[in-house]
Amino acid sequence: MQHQKTAGCSLLRVGALASVILMSTACSGGGDDGQSDTTHTWWDPYPQHEENSDWAQRVQACGEAASVTIERTAYDTTDLTNQALLAAQEGTSPDVILLDNPAVPTLAETEMLTTMDEFGLDTSDIDKNLLAAGMVDGEAYGIPIGANTLAIYYNETILEEAGVDPAQVTDWASLTDALEQITDTDHRGITFAAIGTEEGSFQFLPWFWGAGADLRELDSPEALEALELLQGWMDEGYAPNSVLDNSQNTVWEEFLTGEFAFAVNGTWQVNSAATEADFPTGVITLPGKDGGIAPTPTGGEFITVPVQGDPERYDVTTQIVECMTTPEGMVETANTFAYYVPPTTEGQEALLQENADLEPWVEAVRNAKGRTGDDLGTDYATISESLWNALQNTLSGVSTAQEALEAAQAEATEQSN
Repeated sequence: MQHQKTAGCSLLRVGALASVILMSTACSGGGDDGQSDTTHTWWDPYPQHEENSDWAQRVQACGEAASVTIERTAYDTTDLTNQALLAAQEGTSPDVILLDNPAVPTLAETEMLTTMDEFGLDTSDIDKNLLAAGMVDGEAYGIPIGANTLAIYYNETILEEAGVDPAQVTDWASLTDALEQITDTDHRGITFAAIGTEEGSFQFLPWFWGAGADLRELDSPEALEALELLQGWMDEGYAPNSVLDNSQNTVWEEFLTGEFAFAVNGTWQVNSAATEADFPTGVITLPGKDGGIAPTPTGGEFITVPVQGDPERYDVTTQIVECMTTPEGMVETANTFAYYVPPTTEGQEALLQENADLEPWVEAVRNAKGRTGDDLGTDYATISESLWNALQNTLSGVSTAQEALEAAQAEATEQSN
């Protein structure tokens, strides 16, 4: 096993995330801040999972397996990225950080993370489409602990009354036809998030990618088709004006009213659909323009290993990471978060043996894409903001779809130069 990096005094190269502050003070060696050999530090973006939660106990169990105590600290996602950069600058990085996948390239570019090859961990079994979110210049800087993504939930009662067979919704045309049938029976069609934040981009990407569009060409004919699809649904009354302000949570609140036939949402609503909906529900994968499963963006965190001044700490860290990333460990994580889909074929098959109803979600994850994939790295943050602005401007009627996308491409190009 090779651990080539140590935390010397090279200046951090901070990426393009707007929340990240450029720091240029001198740095000290990592790992020399008094961390005990019997205590390993762990940061994650789950403040909602408190000390006695199933997740916290899962983390501690991996520490116990490595014969150490884990000192866990939880931040919200944005704070975690900023705290990680600050800790690297000060030489106080924790042993393990769980990062939202778009943040991995940002921290990797600062040289504060070890690569998995340097760390001696084999990533060959990880699904390539999921691992790509943590890749920079061909190197993996983390391992996904699981993935969540998007699909379409449906209200079985409404579809039956409208005579719509969900199995026949296989492309954009059949979905639009279904929406027409549904609204003709005085039901509401589809709700989704088009809010002017990352959640808006996240929910637009399946249509964008499903048309064959590329995030480096926001004004392509394929991108225009995707945006005009959603605009057409709003013009026809198949989607409500509330999508402009909808977060993913408010989309779900709308769906739970029982008024909508379809709602775009994620794996994190599986339990709610089963226990909180007053109507039977089902799930279909998001369709591509001409059929097949549209690529959907991956959510979920990567387990990463910051550079340490004391390389002897890495042996225990390896044991902790391996505990979290065994097939059994990934299934346990999947169930803890209800539901993260494991990032390996073996883990996915084990999950389906426990719960066959998750098949649509496993298929969606197998066809998903990392938002920073295609070597976008830190450029993604700028591109995403330009994309959600185009979405907002089009659906609100401020500009045509073509004008909005041309402006978005110009903005993204200017910001990335």
